[in-house]
Amino acid sequence: QDFKDLRALCLSQGLLFEDATFPAHISSIGSTLLQEEKLRQIQWKRPTELYRNPYLIMDGVSRFDIMQGEIGDCWMLAALGSLTLRKQFLENVLPKDQGFQDDYAGIFHFRFWQYGEWVDVVIDDRLPFLNGRYLSVHPRTSNEFWPSLLEKAYAKLQGSYQNLNGGYLSDALVDLTGGVQVQFSLKDPPPDLEEILKAADKSRCLMGCSTSGQSRRNIELRNGIVQGHAYTVTGAVKIPYKNGWKHIIRIWNPWGHGEWKGPWSDNSPQWDCVEPKYREALLRNKDDGEFWMSCENFQEQFSWLYICNNTP
Repeated sequence: QDFKDLRALCLSQGLLFEDATFPAHISSIGSTLLQEEKLRQIQWKRPTELYRNPYLIMDGVSRFDIMQGEIGDCWMLAALGSLTLRKQFLENVLPKDQGFQDDYAGIFHFRFWQYGEWVDVVIDDRLPFLNGRYLSVHPRTSNEFWPSLLEKAYAKLQGSYQNLNGGYLSDALVDLTGGVQVQFSLKDPPPDLEEILKAADKSRCLMGCSTSGQSRRNIELRNGIVQGHAYTVTGAVKIPYKNGWKHIIRIWNPWGHGEWKGPWSDNSPQWDCVEPKYREALLRNKDDGEFWMSCENFQEQFSWLYICNNTP
């Protein structure tokens, strides 16, 4: 489908685009994602029906715009969270020639890397709702829709929303960058893991990590870590601490809430022993799903680390 031709046709006819190849129908959701009676209750709504002035992007793109919906696609959203930190990749996936303000015709497009080339995926902007709640990613800022629409385009690429319900973070990192990914088992980590993390952060690689367990169940442990879940690694630094140095890692949960409660978490006493300039630069004490932890705790709590770079 050619985005520009289809949009021009819709504008000339004064119509909003309806995508026959990924219709507002149960087939696009997938027959086993929900119980049959719930599938029949799904309603499809355009952002323009929900808000007077929806935006594709407001005040730039951030991982904090993303809040996972009912679909278990944390693996894809964790990769997307990492992508928001790397603007040069992001502009390729999220073309700038679209929005709700100029030339709006209910049509959008996004790019993904598939089998050695960039594929342009065209969608209409009808989003699935169940009992008035987003089935897909819901925007933290109520009228900003890039995460929901990008997720819909990825669902179309994969065949249905149901096909996003469980997957591999490593695959999503490659689909969003066309890069090369490497994975490390944290049960048997390389001896220089701290240096690898710091070097990957400095090289502006995309990074993610996952916990062991069943993704269908998502059990939250007492310490705040969710089992069978994917997260984004958003930073790795070495800071002066007490009489030495400490390697700490920053991690983000694509639920948009739910954080680690152990050492180096938002309210932990470890931060009291850190110089104010470091504390002010690094600590964001909010329930936004993002937290710091030590390298030792990271290895104990997570099972895999994924690093993706645009060159080997």
